Amino acid sequence: MYKLTRSALFCLSAETAHDFAMDMIGAGQRLGVTRLLSPGVPSKPRKVMGLTFDNPVGLAAGLDKNGDAMDGLGSLGFGFIELGTVTPVGQPGNPKPRMFRIPEKEALINRMGFNNHGVDHLIANVRKSQYKGVVGINIGKNLSTAVEDANNDYLACLRKVYPHAGYIAVNLSSPNTPGLRKLQYGEALKSLLSALKEEQAVLAKEFGCYVPLAVKIAPDMSEAEIAEVAAELMAHELDGVIATNTTLDREAVNGFPNAEEAGGLSGAPLSQKSTKVIKLLAGELSGKLPIIGVGGIMDASTAADKINAGASLVQIYSGFIYKGPELIREAAEAVYSAESL
Repeated sequence: MYKLTRSALFCLSAETAHDFAMDMIGAGQRLGVTRLLSPGVPSKPRKVMGLTFDNPVGLAAGLDKNGDAMDGLGSLGFGFIELGTVTPVGQPGNPKPRMFRIPEKEALINRMGFNNHGVDHLIANVRKSQYKGVVGINIGKNLSTAVEDANNDYLACLRKVYPHAGYIAVNLSSPNTPGLRKLQYGEALKSLLSALKEEQAVLAKEFGCYVPLAVKIAPDMSEAEIAEVAAELMAHELDGVIATNTTLDREAVNGFPNAEEAGGLSGAPLSQKSTKVIKLLAGELSGKLPIIGVGGIMDASTAADKINAGASLVQIYSGFIYKGPELIREAAEAVYSAESL
């Protein structure tokens, strides 16, 4: 059934298809239809970052930036949903077209640029949601905010989303906001992590609950850079790391239509690169921080690869677009099998 749906959606431009699908998922949930499409994901609760996840397969940030379809997506069987990336003030993102398919390689390229309706809109949706799973909220900076002032935007978002999030993901790794990836390195990283942890402590006392902070990193770092990031995450006592965001590397898709489009590449070509980063991170972290593995999970084997490399949870995005809801169940069962070995 999903193959037919995908064929119809792929007749539309990538972003138009995305918007239409989100509208349909939201409408389907309101009509009680989406739960009928759930593949029946087996439950095996686990604790990660102090939170209980019903199953280990989550939706990666970017698909539902504003939380408009979170109930419908949740009814498909995800163990957790990560919303965003959201910024303090709504912004339109980069000019269209800005999302492209490479179906021959089961890949996507996007340069969306943190298009979203702003943090207040997202919070309103989260507050009225009926979804009972873990909700992650992914935060970023506005395009108009200088990189040197990025801490202000992250702190503004952190303060607003804190009482509404199961965990908060800090996006330092999108390739589509100029200069953003500089925040992953050196003094900029130390400054941001220090500011976030200080504010987390204040908010934990204010609201009487501790909301974990995870940092989302890029796949395009050297081994030395990965080691440096891991050291800083441990030194600042972050609660988790999400590996990885999209890649700028085009080697796996060279020569295919749309391969030269600017933006981040996701889907099958990202799989091995992100898994390698997870393995390197796991070696550096030595179990001190959990890893959420994301990037190129297209089937059971690529989900298991992330767990075998050191991830505790996994997320899907492009695989969900290419394979549909059945991938949620396949990935969950693969994780359970990998954990039992």
